[in-house]
Amino acid sequence: MNIPASRILVGMIGRVFWMRVEGKGTFQNSLQAKSAFQGVMARGVRSLVVDLDRCPMMDSTFLGMLTGAALSMKTTTPPPSDSEGLSVVNANQRNVQLLTSLGLHNILNLDTEGKLWVAERERACAALQQCAEAQPCTKELQTLHILDSHKTLSGINAENEIRFQDVIEFLEKELQAHSVPVAHPAPVPA
Repeated sequence: MNIPASRILVGMIGRVFWMRVEGKGTFQNSLQAKSAFQGVMARGVRSLVVDLDRCPMMDSTFLGMLTGAALSMKTTTPPPSDSEGLSVVNANQRNVQLLTSLGLHNILNLDTEGKLWVAERERACAALQQCAEAQPCTKELQTLHILDSHKTLSGINAENEIRFQDVIEFLEKELQAHSVPVAHPAPVPA
């Protein structure tokens, strides 16, 4: 299969917000996906689907963004029902392995058998459009997003905390090195 340049397609399929990742899910498109999720959750949408049919792989930033979205759904009031929350469909074996090894299958609905959202899958192909959530992004904002994604991913189990400790420390140092030092007032002459 020839995979096009990475892009995020989104749309409402009935009461379901459907997001298809075409190409790799990476730090480059995860902020766009996060903004799209936040927008629909703020409007009260309770069923989110991430379709990975055309996504060969995801990096840890994208996985951390999915973790944050799944955790946000779980903390809504009232909590999501079995048919609500964040679902991942059409994941290839590599993506299933990533999701399960990091523990995400415990906080989202990972459909490995093609049983979830059967009717919506067909309608999604015709209804999705390019995600319009792209925003100008500074290097600092991107680094903050990557750091937040890794901290979120680290927070779901002790193995992840160890696995991403070095990345988190590196990103924190990177932000400190590029931050503007706080100016201290000059001493007043006596």
